[in-house]
Amino acid sequence: NSKKEVVDKIKQITGTKPHFEIIDIKDYNLMNEYFSNNKFDAVIHLAGLKAVGESVKNPLAYYENNVYGTLNLIKCMLKYRVMNLIFSSSACVYGDCKNLPIDESEANIVINPYGRTKLFIEEIIRDVVKANPEFNATILRYFNPIGAHKSGLIGEDPNDVPNNIMPYVLKVASGEYECLNVYGNDYNTPDGTGVRDYIHVLDLANAHKCALEHILKNGGLNVYNLGTGCGTSVLELINTFNKVNGVNINYKIVERREGDSEAIYTNPSKAKIELNWYARYNIEDMCKDAYNYIIKNKTNKK
Repeated sequence: NSKKEVVDKIKQITGTKPHFEIIDIKDYNLMNEYFSNNKFDAVIHLAGLKAVGESVKNPLAYYENNVYGTLNLIKCMLKYRVMNLIFSSSACVYGDCKNLPIDESEANIVINPYGRTKLFIEEIIRDVVKANPEFNATILRYFNPIGAHKSGLIGEDPNDVPNNIMPYVLKVASGEYECLNVYGNDYNTPDGTGVRDYIHVLDLANAHKCALEHILKNGGLNVYNLGTGCGTSVLELINTFNKVNGVNINYKIVERREGDSEAIYTNPSKAKIELNWYARYNIEDMCKDAYNYIIKNKTNKK
């Protein structure tokens, strides 16, 4: 779902254009060639399929891309002595956990193929670190990233039908879609809709910066939950979006979606203590910045 023009937009924001290569993580030969021609201090591994519903319908694609692709990456890292890995995992590894808020010691009981691929990769990383003590890894368990860069230059705009709530909300807000489906209103939550810990994508990006600085200085194997520590229901998210942006999102209640958890939010204190990281943006910021991206994008396309 990424778009190549983002590279130029990064340059507009930062003044620096990243070196960019298109390589399929499943293609070991190309990965090996790239590692052999370049020098790295660390890898931030974000190359994963990430939609729960899609993973239930097409699990093999998730195992092939997420698990097999990661094996290729780690093999190249070990071969070329790139010994620092930051891996984007997911709160899905906790499944439908009832012990809220969730900290990193909570048991991992996944309920969908997407979460299972993330958990398998975490176990692979642990085994690699155990077999190679000089190999360092930081596992970042994202809760629910939404929002956009405040410039409006970078945001979430999937190529196909969105599998996550915010990009779908944005397509309804922009008039591209007529209505948002809310999957279930009979959960044991204050308003019956699913509760999630939404985190601003800028906070998430900053967490990677903090994790990179920490792993280069301290090494080791570490796991951190990344979230605000606050649960927001689907209806609360919609109402907040309407309020801060002056719009009205049409929605309808439909049946629950297989693989979805009832409520999940984190205790992010470990990341604050060890990485000196905490979420700076609230749900209003996330809704405002996400909509700003769509408004700027629509203007630019005209």
